[in-house]
Amino acid sequence: MLKDEQIQGIFRELSYHTSRSGGKGGQNVNKVESKVEIEFDVTASMFLGPEQKSRILSLYTGLIDGKLIKMTGNRHRTQLENKEEARKKLISLLNKLLKPVKKRLATKPSKASKKRKMESKKRKSEKKELRKKLF
Repeated sequence: MLKDEQIQGIFRELSYHTSRSGGKGGQNVNKVESKVEIEFDVTASMFLGPEQKSRILSLYTGLIDGKLIKMTGNRHRTQLENKEEARKKLISLLNKLLKPVKKRLATKPSKASKKRKMESKKRKSEKKELRKKLF
């Protein structure tokens, strides 16, 4: 998980590009550049540790040139809202990639579950036994 100061630092390292967006907005869509595309260079980041960088690079397959993450925001009518949307997408992606994986604890089935399983098998076999034709 990223800390607040890391997130603020990452926001300073982003590069922004705008373009015309499709979707709702009428004539506004044709003349205003409201779509925002952000790029984040994972390898050049000063706010991620080496372990975090290697984890992101190994887990995320959507990297461009092996180091860039691109996110777009074009759902809203204003450039500012789309910028915030793209930032949120990036941070949620980074947090998801950096979340530690829980170790699975091996468990044994309980006596009650074993008993239920055996009774179920017994009922099924009896049902199938009744279907047999007797000569």
